[in-house]
Amino acid sequence: MYQIYPRSFQDSNGDGIGDLPGIISRLDYLKQLGVGALWLSPVYQSPNADNGYDISDYQAINPEYGTMADMERLIQEARQRDIRIVMDLVVNHTSDEHAWFVNARTGMDSSTRDYYVWSDPVDGHEPNDLTSGFIGGSAWEHDSTSDQYFLHLFSAKQVDLNWQSPKLRQAIYDMMNFWIAKGIGGFRMDVIDMIGKEPFEKQLVNGPHLHDYLHEMNRATWADRDFLTVGEAWSAGPKEALQYSCPARQELSMIFQFGHLWADRKVGGEKWETHPISVPQLKAALYACQRELATDGWNSLFWNNHDLPRAVSRFGTPTGPNRELSAKMLAITLHGLKGTPYIYQGEEMGMTDCPVTMIEQVDDVEARTIYRQLRVQGDSATTAMEKVNRFSRDNARTPMQWDASLNAGFSTGQPWLAVNPNYQTINVQATLTEPDSVFETYQQLIQLRKTQPVLQTGAFQALAVPDDVIAYTRTLGEVTWLVCSNFGAEPVDVTLPQRVAKRLVGNYDDYPDQLGDVQLRPYEAFMVALQ
Repeated sequence: MYQIYPRSFQDSNGDGIGDLPGIISRLDYLKQLGVGALWLSPVYQSPNADNGYDISDYQAINPEYGTMADMERLIQEARQRDIRIVMDLVVNHTSDEHAWFVNARTGMDSSTRDYYVWSDPVDGHEPNDLTSGFIGGSAWEHDSTSDQYFLHLFSAKQVDLNWQSPKLRQAIYDMMNFWIAKGIGGFRMDVIDMIGKEPFEKQLVNGPHLHDYLHEMNRATWADRDFLTVGEAWSAGPKEALQYSCPARQELSMIFQFGHLWADRKVGGEKWETHPISVPQLKAALYACQRELATDGWNSLFWNNHDLPRAVSRFGTPTGPNRELSAKMLAITLHGLKGTPYIYQGEEMGMTDCPVTMIEQVDDVEARTIYRQLRVQGDSATTAMEKVNRFSRDNARTPMQWDASLNAGFSTGQPWLAVNPNYQTINVQATLTEPDSVFETYQQLIQLRKTQPVLQTGAFQALAVPDDVIAYTRTLGEVTWLVCSNFGAEPVDVTLPQRVAKRLVGNYDDYPDQLGDVQLRPYEAFMVALQ
């Protein structure tokens, strides 16, 4: 799976915003990489309060991105290249400009009133103290027409849907079937663990009917089709992932779980509270997923997405010769695991974070809120910006770097978000002409995953190695492959099985053909077949 953030991928008309024709123009590149599906962040009609995750019409394309005819052509052109299109589905909330909500606000007897969560005032105030995740303050907004409050757990322009309404659920399933009929290959489901919320009980995730709703959705839409579904579930661990993805339950194909991404963050803390990466914590989380879903359910494998910092900046080294070494190391580590790998646009050439110096340069609504909160708490502007830069979603959203020309070949106009200044050296054109590139490593790994059953279904076994090393085997029948990765910038000694090894992929030119006691170089990683 390859994730595209359409706004930043390729602009075809010079308005500075990526679009569907731009994606179509790059399909041959994606075919060359070898991916089998493209997950598109939302391209629906939206006022863009949260860059498309506030949908005002599920069955219309935002004119910034093109037309429905462009969307249909993308589905068709991709399919001709053996690539399926996976749509981002946001059904926890809609825009306040969606016709459902506009109608709901006309009166308490409107036909879509119960599509949303409403409450009478309690002692003249909000029903409880739930807060908004994006803008701070109360998650309840007063509606003067009815003197009731409506719920928005994100921004006030993202109004929470009431999944307890059978009419609402059927309307959503009808909309999903509209897209399925157009030939898409799947849905990625935004904050899907929140649709069963019980806000008056302050239970925002994993509500009592969450899995009932997902089973009902399955049976009403993609049941018995060749169709992929992946849910975003920040609250889920490995055991919950099994609930979502166990085929017998007829819910989802898999979910994104985020346990491994706490390896550089304070558990229970805020986004900006970070510490140096703990590789033992990282591999413990990855291994737990491999073990819990060893025989049932399915894993999603990823380092980053449109909401997260760039992988090489977070887990590797973003500058110097170690950038490519660590980018390849991360690719090899991930693609050896059992599950479906996800590549975020630019990851295949080692694109990096893009720190900025002033809050005025930041587009991300969440990052701007965090900055204001930090300043109120007493941080200087410089300190607050340092913290915001660590986890600003803009890091992943800077335009795709295609070549060294103006605006990195993304647009002939002024890009909606500034291009990372390192585009003149880190770009697709450069990586395609470079021998033994990061791109080539991804290409090799994708081909192995497509053709080698041991990577698809082989059993996982962790190996005992030093803290900064991840090492494991995958075994299917008589075939055993070994993956070993040094997550540090210093050499480290490891003891591996005493076996002859045939190199499959690695990030150094030479490699040990006889395992045993081995010294791994900085960020060294390899995948070998044991003989």
